[in-house]
Amino acid sequence: MEQAFDLSDNNSLTTRTEVQKASNQSPITCEELADIEVASTQTPISVHEKEIASGDTENNKLTSDVWEHFKRQKVGGNLEYIAVCNYCHKRLSAKRKNGTSHLRTHMGLCFMRSNHTVESTQKQLQAKKESGKCKVSTFSFNQETSRKELANMIIIHEYPLNMVEHWAFKKFVGSLQPMFRIAITTNMWTTSNQQKGFMAITSHFIDDNWQLQSRIIRFLYLPCPHTAEVLSEALVSCLLEWNIDSKLSTLTVDNCTTNDAMIDILLEKISSSSLSLNGDLFHMRCAAHILNLIVKEGISVISDSIERIRNSVLFWSATPKRQEIFYGTARKCNISCNRNLVQDCKTRWNSTYLMLDRALVVKEVFPRLKQRESLYKFLPTEEDWVFAKEIRDRLESFYEVTTLFSGTRYPTANIYFSSICEIKLSIYEWMYSNCEKIRAMADSMIGKFEKYWSVVHGFMAMAAVLDPRFKMKLIEYYFDLLYGDGAQKEIENVRSFCYDMLKDYQARCKSKENSQVPIQASAASSSRAVVAHSKLGKRLANFDAFVDQSGGTTHVKSELDYYLEESVIPRSENFDILCWWKTNGSKYPTLQAIARDVLAIPVSTVASESAFSTGGRFVSPHRSRLHPKTLEALMCAQNWLCAEFDGMKMYFNFTTV
Repeated sequence: MEQAFDLSDNNSLTTRTEVQKASNQSPITCEELADIEVASTQTPISVHEKEIASGDTENNKLTSDVWEHFKRQKVGGNLEYIAVCNYCHKRLSAKRKNGTSHLRTHMGLCFMRSNHTVESTQKQLQAKKESGKCKVSTFSFNQETSRKELANMIIIHEYPLNMVEHWAFKKFVGSLQPMFRIAITTNMWTTSNQQKGFMAITSHFIDDNWQLQSRIIRFLYLPCPHTAEVLSEALVSCLLEWNIDSKLSTLTVDNCTTNDAMIDILLEKISSSSLSLNGDLFHMRCAAHILNLIVKEGISVISDSIERIRNSVLFWSATPKRQEIFYGTARKCNISCNRNLVQDCKTRWNSTYLMLDRALVVKEVFPRLKQRESLYKFLPTEEDWVFAKEIRDRLESFYEVTTLFSGTRYPTANIYFSSICEIKLSIYEWMYSNCEKIRAMADSMIGKFEKYWSVVHGFMAMAAVLDPRFKMKLIEYYFDLLYGDGAQKEIENVRSFCYDMLKDYQARCKSKENSQVPIQASAASSSRAVVAHSKLGKRLANFDAFVDQSGGTTHVKSELDYYLEESVIPRSENFDILCWWKTNGSKYPTLQAIARDVLAIPVSTVASESAFSTGGRFVSPHRSRLHPKTLEALMCAQNWLCAEFDGMKMYFNFTTV
C-alpha cells in the first residue's frame, strides 16, 4: 500500500521547503520541471545503484504517460526494475506484471508533486514539442531573484559586466517587465484598541487589460512622533522595496502642513527627472478633503441659523422612548418616516446636510410634539424651515460630488472636471442670493475654493481632454461660464498644459529609444560630427538660422493636434473610456501612454482610508494583541485576494455574455 508522506521527518520538511522556494523563484524550463532534483525523503538510492541505473533494457518501449513522472532503473543484485518518483524519489516496483496503477496512485498522493500538476506539466511538454516555446503560468516577478540570477549568469558564463548596458539586452529586459507609471495614495490611522499609528500606502494603476486596479502595498506600524521626516522615510522605504521610486506619477494626500512638508522631503530624495513635468504634478491634494474644508467654512457662517433644528433633532433622538414617541406621532400624521433622524457632527459637514434633509421630511411632527412634551423648548420657526430648505438644496450638489469623490470603487479621473466646475458655478450663484446669510456663506466658501482651484483644475482638465466625448469642447464650455471675457486665456493655459505633457512623454520615449541605439550607428555619428566641424557645417548652421528668421519652417502636426481635430463622439452614460483607449490608442501611442497614467490617478485618499475600516474589524477587542506585522499581512492579503476574486468575476461575467 502507498504510505503517507512523513511530515515528522526533518529531511522531508527540509525537502518540502526547498521545493516550495524553488517554485517561487524564476521561471523554469520543461526539462528542469521534469528533472528537478530534491533530497531523498525515504530510502536513499546508493551510489552503486545510481551507477548501474540505466534506461529501459527491455526491447519493448514504455508507452504509458505515467513514466513522465518516474524514472525506471535497475537496482539490487538481481538488477530488478524499480520506478523512482521524479519529485519525492520514492521507489516503487516497476515490474511489468504489476502494471502502472500503483504508480498513478502515488502521483495523486505525492506531496512533492503538489506544486507541479499533471495538467500543467503535460501542457508545457506538449507546447514545447509543437512550437518550441514553454510558459509557466504561475510565475510572479521578483526583483531580487532576477538580479541574483542575472549575476549567476554573468559569473558562470564569464559574460562582460557591461552587457547590462547593451541596447539589445535592455530591449530584451523591457519585454520581460514592461514599464507603466503608478499613482500612490497614503493616509494615517490610529487604532482605537491598540492606540497605535498605522500608515496605509495604496498603489493605483491600469493593467495590461486596461482595467483600473488598486492594491495596498504597505500597512505599516509607525511609532510616534508622526513627523514629516518619519512619514517620508517610511514612504521612501516602501517605494524602494517595491522598486517603483522611478515609476511614480502622483502622490495623493490630505491637506495638512505635515503632508506638505513630507512632499518637499520626498522630492529631494526622488529624482525629479523620473516624474511628469519634473514633479509639478507629483503632489495631488485630496479633492474630497478640499470640498470638506470649503463647505465647513460656509456652514460655520450659518451655524447659528439652524441651531433650533439641530437641538430639536438632538432632543428627539436622545433616548429610545423619545424616538418611539416621535415616530409614532409621524405615523399618526400619515408622514412616511422610513429613515431615522441624523444628528450632525461639527467635523463632518455632510452630517449637517443629512440632518436637514431628514428633518425637512418630518417638519410637521415637531409642532405636534411641542403640545404634549413640556421639556421640548426648541421648536423651529417657519423662517428656520425656509432657510433650512434653501441650505439643503444648495448643499445637495456638494453632497453628490463628495459621494462621487469618496467612492471606494472610484471612477476614472475624466469625470471630475465637470463636477468641480459645477461646484464653482454654484458658489458664484449664491453670491447673488437675496438672502444675506447665503451671500455671507458664499463669500466665505469662494475664498477657500480659489485657494485650491489652481492646484487641481489643470490635472482634471487634462483628464477631461483625454475623454473623446469632451476633448477641449468641455473646457471651452465651462470656462466661458466661469471666466467670461477672460475665458480664452484660461483655455490656452489648459491647451499649453496638454502640449507640455505630450512633449514630456515624447522626450521620455525618445530617451528610451536613444539608450537602445545600436553601436553600429557610431560610424554614422562620427561622419556627421566631421561635417558639423567643417566649413560646410558652419554654413549650414547659418542656413538653419536663416530659415527660422524667414518663417520657412512648416508646422508638423502632433498626435494631440490630430486627436483634437477629430469630432467628439456622442455622450453616453455607459461609455467605457478605458476600453476606448485600449482599442483606439494605436492611432495616438503617446496620448495612450498619457491616458493610461492620468486616468488611473485618484483625486481622493478614500482608497487608503477605506482600509482603516477593515483594519478596525481586524483589530477588534478580541484581537487587540495582534502584532503589527500580522495585521499588515492580513490587510494586504485580504486586499489582494479580494481584487483577484473581483477580477475573476469580471472575467466570467464577460465570457458568459
